[in-house]
Amino acid sequence: MGFTDFVSEAGLTLANHYLATRSYVVGHAPSQADVVTFKAFSGAPDAEKYPHVARWYKHIASFEPEFSSLPGDPSKAFTAYGPESTELPTNPKDKPAEDDDDMDLFGSDSEEEDPEVVKQREANLAAYKKKKEGKPKAAAKSLVTLEVKPWDDETNLQELEANVRAIEQEGLVWGASKFVAVGFGIKKLQINLVIEDEKVSLDELQQRIEEDEDHVQSTDIAAMQKL
Repeated sequence: MGFTDFVSEAGLTLANHYLATRSYVVGHAPSQADVVTFKAFSGAPDAEKYPHVARWYKHIASFEPEFSSLPGDPSKAFTAYGPESTELPTNPKDKPAEDDDDMDLFGSDSEEEDPEVVKQREANLAAYKKKKEGKPKAAAKSLVTLEVKPWDDETNLQELEANVRAIEQEGLVWGASKFVAVGFGIKKLQINLVIEDEKVSLDELQQRIEEDEDHVQSTDIAAMQKL
């Protein structure tokens, strides 16, 4: 913000409006802010058109012999108002973000929030949290490829697979399968399954499969992927 345009009617009108309720640019006593502003004028303003500016100008002129001793830093005041600005804001929120408190032309603009607005926001937040907590979480699942090895080439693989699929458990779903050659005429069962991690232990499942001692020699997990 800056008092740098005191030639145009727009600039003088804004200044006149601003000074309508103020005796000084800043605070309750003359300061270097007034000095900087005063020197920006090319002469006394028209008192009929801009009575408040004229009143302020005449009053500050009475301090002209004391300009050098008035408090405040001229360069600081000028920088705070913005040397390139050509108009006076009429909204306190237009104050530059980094102005020092003692150079604030409009005083504090801090306002307490409407209690009803705060209350409603907190109620909405509580409702959202409750809804989120009540929503069931998706179960963590894994896709597993299990290999089941028979004893030899005389093991009945159809019976072996049937015994494996006969194992039922909550959180366990059997998938596609195939027989894969191992060598020497021996094939192993390779079967896919989906498990819910919290409900199915792969170690326990393998133990149950290996209990079929007539068909199963061992089991191995060939691959595992989280879903």
